[in-house]
Amino acid sequence: MAPLHGITYYNFRNCFVKHFHNIDCAITPFIAAKPKEELNLKKLSDLFPENNRALPVIPQIMGNKPNDIKETALALHETFGYEQINWNIGCPMNPIVRKKRGCGIMPFPDLVEETVNAVCGNSSVRFSLKMRLGLHSPNEGLEILQRVAPYPIDFLCIHPRLGTQQYTGAVDLDSFETLYQSTNHQIVYSGDIVDVDFFMKLQQRFPNIENWMLGRGILENPFLAEEIANNSNPVETHCNASLQNRFMEYHHEYSEIILSLFGEKKALSVFKELWHYFAVFRKLPPEELQKLLRINDFKMFLDAIEENE
Repeated sequence: MAPLHGITYYNFRNCFVKHFHNIDCAITPFIAAKPKEELNLKKLSDLFPENNRALPVIPQIMGNKPNDIKETALALHETFGYEQINWNIGCPMNPIVRKKRGCGIMPFPDLVEETVNAVCGNSSVRFSLKMRLGLHSPNEGLEILQRVAPYPIDFLCIHPRLGTQQYTGAVDLDSFETLYQSTNHQIVYSGDIVDVDFFMKLQQRFPNIENWMLGRGILENPFLAEEIANNSNPVETHCNASLQNRFMEYHHEYSEIILSLFGEKKALSVFKELWHYFAVFRKLPPEELQKLLRINDFKMFLDAIEENE
């Protein structure tokens, strides 16, 4: 499961894997790297081990100071017992990139290598990178792979777009293949897996990849991981009444969880965000989705969803 900031926190993850199957692990939404003395681990409820018994998770760090990233990784290892830590150098959002974080780090291979060396050289933590082809050019990604080649990187999760593309335009599988062939590190593919057909094409083209990351694809179709595992027909999934019932059972339970935690106003905001994705699964026409999103009462919002069943 991909880290979707604002969405895939532990309450979402735990409820999701209770109702939908074949997700093996999740990378958490990022936390900011800080010096040890500034870390307040008591606030990181998303990473508390007791909140993550339903699904193995890998915490993700966002930052651009090697020592801060090292100290944060060590603190997560020593306090919570996490043996795997992921560093986000792939987020393409402009406010992140402008601060030389996320994908904004990719044009600076010296900084990437210094950070990898700081973590791998000072701990037994298994360190991984979540990245893109580059910010401006795939050459940036190639340079980074060359720099980290000597280090015991756990895996490289690569999204086959440039940071400047954000999430628009087609994925660049040719450039991805160049990176894929240039490293001996384990590669995790991430990007645009929204149906079984595309997954099968990727699997045939990149037969040595064993792990695949699902993001918006499992929000637009919560049964996608099951379809991939079973190589099933998505048309059957969307029309299957029992699966629609499973979706609504999940929806009811998660709405109760969010309502109890945050109250109606915040719960409504959370579910409006989710229904940008769920509308794809439920085949909700754009005009019906807009009508739904204009509702400003949580109970009325849930009632409208029931009426669309």
